[in-house]
Amino acid sequence: MGFLTGKTVIITGAGFAALSDGRCGSIGYGIATAFAKEGANLVITGRNVKKLEDAKTALERDYGVKVLAVSADVNAGADNLKVVEGVVKSAVEQFGGIDVLINNAQASASGVTLADHTTEQFDLAVYSGLYATFYYMKACYPYLKESKGSVINFASGAGLFGNYGQCAYAAAKEGIRGLSRVAATEWGKDGINVNVICPIAWTAQLEQFEKNYPDAFKANVKMPPMGHYGDPEKEIGRVCVQLAHPDFKYLTGETLTLEGGMGLRP
Repeated sequence: MGFLTGKTVIITGAGFAALSDGRCGSIGYGIATAFAKEGANLVITGRNVKKLEDAKTALERDYGVKVLAVSADVNAGADNLKVVEGVVKSAVEQFGGIDVLINNAQASASGVTLADHTTEQFDLAVYSGLYATFYYMKACYPYLKESKGSVINFASGAGLFGNYGQCAYAAAKEGIRGLSRVAATEWGKDGINVNVICPIAWTAQLEQFEKNYPDAFKANVKMPPMGHYGDPEKEIGRVCVQLAHPDFKYLTGETLTLEGGMGLRP
């Protein structure tokens, strides 16, 4: 029995993905696995219903936890408040409350220069990332206040370092960092812990990119100083678990940059 048994965690963008060697192949699924090992009730969202159902099946089978999989897509053409409130309502009806919110979901048209970016491509990044984070934080706030819970948001080095071809993605992620710092200031009095992680992870998507475009991979993907990319479950997921620990409050409002699995305070 883990220390989060009975606690409820919402994780956006947590559909199933696996590396060629069978390990967790996405940040969201890696986080879900780490929390499942601690016994938490999981609410996972995403756009791909099959990936969500596969994640639910694997997590319940392997760790004996309860998983609620909800298809949800925050985008420019949706009634996003209704979408998000529907997820939160389902979570509360199923599990009675919310203890941890993890905003991980993000889509973008990476590789397109700022001059060539369309409004639709910019909206894709801003709605799926920044707006989704905003809506989920607002909807979860009353329950997090009651549970003295935690918010863990995901930003990126793309915004910190101005990565080429990632203008909309970087803008969305920097917006999330700013939003998180304000929430940490405003919600600290409510006992809500708010943190941001900027991860560098080895994922199934990155693995496929290296396989299909080895030259582009070498030119654009840099090895972190630690000599390896972050493991979605064992490093990034476990950092999320640590930040969600009831006694772990001293990093409120800080940003963690995961360089090959090391949490660094800027």
